[in-house]
Amino acid sequence: MSAPLHFWATLREDLDAARHRDPAARTLLEVALGYPGVHAVWAYRLAHLMWREPGLRLPARLVSQTARALTGVEIHPGARLGRRLFIDHGMGVVIGETAEVGDDVVLFHGSTLGGKSMRRGKRHPTLGDGVVVGAGAKVLGPVWIGDGAQIGANAVVIQDVPAGAIAVGVPAVVRKRAAEAPFDVEVDDPAIYI
Repeated sequence: MSAPLHFWATLREDLDAARHRDPAARTLLEVALGYPGVHAVWAYRLAHLMWREPGLRLPARLVSQTARALTGVEIHPGARLGRRLFIDHGMGVVIGETAEVGDDVVLFHGSTLGGKSMRRGKRHPTLGDGVVVGAGAKVLGPVWIGDGAQIGANAVVIQDVPAGAIAVGVPAVVRKRAAEAPFDVEVDDPAIYI
């Protein structure tokens, strides 16, 4: 697929992800025009392309700061975000420079993928595929969050979370989901673990 077609296909995937994951979304046009989380991801995608060129790092930061002012979502252009990221509501979401986010991840408002050190190097979390981070949750430091894990609302995660587990509380405690129990959005919604 050529670069322009890939770019448009990625934007369409972002729209579809938001529409699929938000029961309030009615149309793709509504999502495209009225979802700040989608706008922030789109601005990030542009800023990240610029960030990869050393001579464009300052303009990349300016794009990201403009997006932050317009959407309330701060995504450092150096972060690495996967496909179909959905940021629900968006306000107050922060994603740090060395954060890595897998595919099909959902971040709720007020969540932070931040650092706990001022040293250079890897200082932000890595999220696997299908991770859900609840409203107000803070995932701090170079921790690893496994595929399909859930971070409860307002949890503070400072240690690794295995795939498929749920982390809740301050500091977060890891709870394992029963292996035979399939994921049920009605039961496994991270908001219920406040």
